[in-house]
Amino acid sequence: MSEYPRRWAALAVLSLTLVAVTLDNSVLNTALPSLAHALRAGTADLQWITDAYTLVFASALILAGTIGARIGSRRALIGGLAVFGGGSAIAALSDSPGQLIAWRAVMGLGAAFVMPATLAIITRIFPPAERPKAFGAWSAAAGIGVLIGPVTGGALLEHYSWSSAFWINVPLVAAALVAVLYLVPAVPAVSSGRLDVLGALLSTAAVAALVDAVIQAPSRGWTDALTLGELAVAAGLAAGFVLWQRRAAAPLVRLDLFANRTFLVAALSLSVVFFVLFGTLFELSQYLQLVHGFTPLVAGLGAMPFAVAVALTSATSAPLSARIGVRATLAAGLLLATAGLLDLATTGVATPFWKIAIGTGVIGLGMGMMMAPASLQISGSVPVQFTSMASALNSVIRELGGVLGIAVLGTVVSSAYRSGVGTDLGPAGTDLPTAHAVAAQLPAPAAERVLSTADAAFTSAMDRGALVAAGIAFAMALVVILVRPRVAAAVPAPSPVEASLAASTA
Repeated sequence: MSEYPRRWAALAVLSLTLVAVTLDNSVLNTALPSLAHALRAGTADLQWITDAYTLVFASALILAGTIGARIGSRRALIGGLAVFGGGSAIAALSDSPGQLIAWRAVMGLGAAFVMPATLAIITRIFPPAERPKAFGAWSAAAGIGVLIGPVTGGALLEHYSWSSAFWINVPLVAAALVAVLYLVPAVPAVSSGRLDVLGALLSTAAVAALVDAVIQAPSRGWTDALTLGELAVAAGLAAGFVLWQRRAAAPLVRLDLFANRTFLVAALSLSVVFFVLFGTLFELSQYLQLVHGFTPLVAGLGAMPFAVAVALTSATSAPLSARIGVRATLAAGLLLATAGLLDLATTGVATPFWKIAIGTGVIGLGMGMMMAPASLQISGSVPVQFTSMASALNSVIRELGGVLGIAVLGTVVSSAYRSGVGTDLGPAGTDLPTAHAVAAQLPAPAAERVLSTADAAFTSAMDRGALVAAGIAFAMALVVILVRPRVAAAVPAPSPVEASLAASTA
């Protein structure tokens, strides 16, 4: 399509929609304790209230991106926002854990249509020269939405009930819908033959099995029969998906994308940075609230150095990558994240907040520096008619990285904690929240002993998790530096019909 004159205003609107759908999970995490009390939700209920959204969102992304391309990305965006906002409103009225879990799943389905649509629209309305800046703003919105959630949740819970974590989405979505109707242009639908129904089913089921296995593994155990069974099912479905995509006349995913080293390195880099971010924030939130005893609002402010740093370097990533190159920018971002994680790995029980803020801020600088270039590399590696598919892959990569980060680093920290406390604390040796709950029922001297041992063990375990995350980030930086793109990168070539369609909609 021709250059859209109000594209920067449209970008602001698209960024608002992204903040709305990424804000939700981090706000909910803060509300879980009051939610558990109000709905009499057990630990398993709370886990599913959190995970239902992630599970549906991640598994539906590829199919949602494909459908969005066929009906038009703007229509997909409007429909996804309507489903997300409606699901939020009904979720706020839930009076049982089962109802809330169901509506969280509906919200995840709506969000699955929103995120790839925003990237696809940005790619279509901005000329190539302006896309780096546009992707920088989009990346900042994605990071800020995740990181300001704890602060927003803490502020809401100071005055309102758990349902405010869902009501907050309604005015945000309503404002976004009105702005989309007025400012975001219609993007022509793209059709490339019949919908690959079998590919959609295989990819959705494979991602669902993988995400559920990873989410449940920390509580069930990585060697549990059900966990191993789900991982095996996910691997089998993924293999079937790959085989089918090689045969399908109109495949859901262009597998030849992954032969493009530029695309592959950018995808892995993005996955790794979300792996370390979500895994680190998950543990840091417990440290601030339980070890330091901060309120949810004050603990939520612990994420602000991330948010400020991400916004700062996201805004400057375009000129930086233009000057030093995308590969150098990705490597520098990963090395900064490594440095921040190494700083966090020196945290002690009494470490002051300002020192923790430095470490988290450095991680945020690295993340903001690389998110936009990596996303641009992923979406820019395909012809225009495949932008929705590439945008969906971008979102899947980010989501899987975050889910794996929480699960894997959570397992590392949990194992180190249990090893650190040994068998002396009984039930309090299970995890830090349990230790604090047990200590609250004990006389002062015994409670002090339990808390002292548990807090020290958890802090040491969190440091070990940060070291593992730092090692993964550093290894990815080495991959970016050492793996050079092929002279002729493998970019999917459109068929004559697709090329003709792209010309007619350009």
